[in-house]
Amino acid sequence: MKRFWIGIIVVAFLAVIAGCSDKEEPGDALKAYLANWEDMNFEKMYQNLSQQSKKEIRKKEFVERYNDIYKGIEAKNLQIDGIVDSKNEEETKGDSVTFKYHVKMETVAGPIEFTYHATLVKEKNESDRNWFVEWKPALIFPSLEKGEKVAVETLEAARGEISDRNGSGLAINAKANVIGIVPEKLGDETADSKEKLSDLLGITTDEINQKLNASWVKPNSFVPLATLPPDEENLQPYFEIPGVAAQGKIVRTYPFGASTAHLTGYVREVTAEQLAELQEKGYAAGDIIGKTGLEKIFEEKLRGKNGGHIYIKKSDGSFKETLAKADPVSGEDIQLTIDANLQQEIYDQLKGDAGTAAAIDPKTGAVLSLISSPSYDPNAFIRGLSDEQWKEWSDNPEEPFLNRFTNRYAPGSVFKTITAAVGLKSGVTDPEKVRHIEGLRWTKDKSWGDYYVTRVHDKTSVNLRDAFVYSDNIYFAQEALEMGKDTFLTEAKAFGFEEELPIPFSIEPSKLSNDGINSEAQLADSAYGQGEVMMSALHLALAYTPFVNEGDLLSPYLLKDEGERTVWKENLIEPKTAELIKGDLIQVVEDPNGTAHGAYIPGMTIAGKSGTAEIKKNKDDKKGTENGWFIGFDTEDNELLLAMMIEDVKELGGSGYVVPKARDVFKSLQ
Repeated sequence: MKRFWIGIIVVAFLAVIAGCSDKEEPGDALKAYLANWEDMNFEKMYQNLSQQSKKEIRKKEFVERYNDIYKGIEAKNLQIDGIVDSKNEEETKGDSVTFKYHVKMETVAGPIEFTYHATLVKEKNESDRNWFVEWKPALIFPSLEKGEKVAVETLEAARGEISDRNGSGLAINAKANVIGIVPEKLGDETADSKEKLSDLLGITTDEINQKLNASWVKPNSFVPLATLPPDEENLQPYFEIPGVAAQGKIVRTYPFGASTAHLTGYVREVTAEQLAELQEKGYAAGDIIGKTGLEKIFEEKLRGKNGGHIYIKKSDGSFKETLAKADPVSGEDIQLTIDANLQQEIYDQLKGDAGTAAAIDPKTGAVLSLISSPSYDPNAFIRGLSDEQWKEWSDNPEEPFLNRFTNRYAPGSVFKTITAAVGLKSGVTDPEKVRHIEGLRWTKDKSWGDYYVTRVHDKTSVNLRDAFVYSDNIYFAQEALEMGKDTFLTEAKAFGFEEELPIPFSIEPSKLSNDGINSEAQLADSAYGQGEVMMSALHLALAYTPFVNEGDLLSPYLLKDEGERTVWKENLIEPKTAELIKGDLIQVVEDPNGTAHGAYIPGMTIAGKSGTAEIKKNKDDKKGTENGWFIGFDTEDNELLLAMMIEDVKELGGSGYVVPKARDVFKSLQ
């Protein structure tokens, strides 16, 4: 229902027109005009204009002007009321009548509200209509005069920044130079200029031509081609090329580049498809939006809210008057528990190998590092990604865009700590008990058919310490069979399996099996981290926290201001059990025969476990590959607990390829 109302016209005016009661009243004409205005039906509004007004402004110009203004200021909830009373709200002068009206609307720059007056004149007309509006620009906004324009300026909100635990920027807003071309200034050597620019920017001439041929480009336009790195300040080589210009701009920058790419993600300009869904949230063409990683996860916090300035420009282009203004609201800054230097160190150790790593503070659960390798430079998406670079990344079989720290993998022998903890808790495992095992293969009995468990070292007498030091699969398989699948599954599940990790990233819960353990062979394989066991690197790191915290398994946190030390599983194992396993893990590193002796560092006491997970269809699969693991923590300062995995290490020495890399990370802390 329209909010419009016309008051009772003064008695004297009624007496004048009483004889024409079958004709249109001036109030009715104004009512129709204002109703069409409120509906933003500008074509019908034009029909209500006087003949003189129509001579001064053509229909097309009238409709386009209203459309352009209202679209530009993003007018919403337009409300227009006519106001007349018996004192002074209406003036009658022969064949003209003046009414006041009140306009209210919401805009990109906040509310606009004003009261103004409209004059209606009486004209002869073939129809019954004989009152028409005398139009002038001031009817749009009272201070708007002929030749003047309504301008809109977006006041961009600064995007919130992401920093590490020490305040180092991981995703920041930095000044940079944008290199572009002004077409009309290219001169006669156009092809030569494009070739030179192509070499300097690392993009093809086809890409340059594509941008120059965009529909919006005019001869005097500045056509941006690429954004230079913040540290590239020498622009002279670019300015020596005819037609090249530069503009300063604030752009999203990722100072640690590829090492944090999967963590921070990156932003891109909002697409037309996204706009269809996001316009209601205030997004407009040209806005940036988080595409991946934390940029996407925390988009609502980071983006802030743009402001706007609606004002009138004089005919000479100078500023005249502000109609509405809303200051921008900056996005929220986010500080992580990540240590950027440690993140870089671990990433550098992987040296482009396909793999992942997670590092935590073993006393608090704070996430210090989340690594995925190989990676990509997120700055390329901001500064201009060449077709060649995109193809190189997209076609890379090691998938640099794949976020491996959110994936799950078979843990292999690093899972044996959980099996040992379950065995000790259930009373099945006795650390002093010696198992007599012959050879490198073992099968329980004929019921297993041709299935068997293998080990690397042929050691006849094996206790728990030996089983850890030599990473004896047969020992742990036999322990699990004695426990039975129900005890194994129940107690192992208590380490957080089938539960989501309380961090912003979506990581599928770890699992012990797809639909239960259905055979003794599967139970045996599960005991040393094969079978159907799947875990993320972060969960594996957390699974080792009981051995640092007297049996408490800690919960992880990634946001510095929201996190604190939280126990996820209190008293998961007894303190003496935690201490026993920690002692065995120290021997895995310090004993010269230990499978992780390569992590030994004089002057530091590292507890750790290596593991090689087989990825193959069956025992006889010769084409299968292996993933190498190492999980360790320093037992004195308790500053770092690291889980590292590298894919496809079968021809590189298995987990022996990973252990020295992890050692170097710990060594960097000395």
